[in-house]
Amino acid sequence: MTDDPLPAEHLSPLATLVDEVLAGVGYEVAAATDAIDDAVPGYGGLFDPATTPAELRHALESLLGSGLTRPPISEPTSDTFVLYVDGSSRGNPGPAGAGAVIMDAAEDQLARLGRPVGSRTGNNTAEYVALQLGLAELLARYEPRRLEVRIDSMTVIRDVWGGDDPTEPGVETYSEAVTAALSSIPDHRYTHLADSDPNPADALATVGADIAAFGPG
Repeated sequence: MTDDPLPAEHLSPLATLVDEVLAGVGYEVAAATDAIDDAVPGYGGLFDPATTPAELRHALESLLGSGLTRPPISEPTSDTFVLYVDGSSRGNPGPAGAGAVIMDAAEDQLARLGRPVGSRTGNNTAEYVALQLGLAELLARYEPRRLEVRIDSMTVIRDVWGGDDPTEPGVETYSEAVTAALSSIPDHRYTHLADSDPNPADALATVGADIAAFGPG
């Protein structure tokens, strides 16, 4: 898995701490949420309105100080994978999150990943980050030879697979990381998802946007 947090846009100190916890568990949303909820005193949790910023900050700092346990890596059926990715931005720009789901050839879910992207970030940037997140964890965990990326952003598709220069300002770092990651996968292609197509990464991107909306704490 990735050893260091992936780069992000501007986040509040509280959202940054949550992102650090996510990085510590390989961006596995369920594992991070469970760990945070267990660390919050009383009956509160990460998204419980009763949890104060001070309680959440203390829980996050305690988790980061005690060390985090990464979930075990699920075994794939082969070296062929499917990667769903999605970005979400409220207000475009606004609080934004990224989600990715790694599946094997049988389309069994191997990893459900998510993270906040920025407190005032556009949807296209969130889509780039989602693809970077999914590819980074895929390559850290497995040795893929064939990959199908399922994505709804034509902006990212035109850049990554169409050879266009990025049209979104400030995404060059993400675009370069995606290009480098894909270059190590011998056979990769994309499938464009229509708005009506199911995308399991959507809910994870929404959670990321929820985290990005956290105040200073």
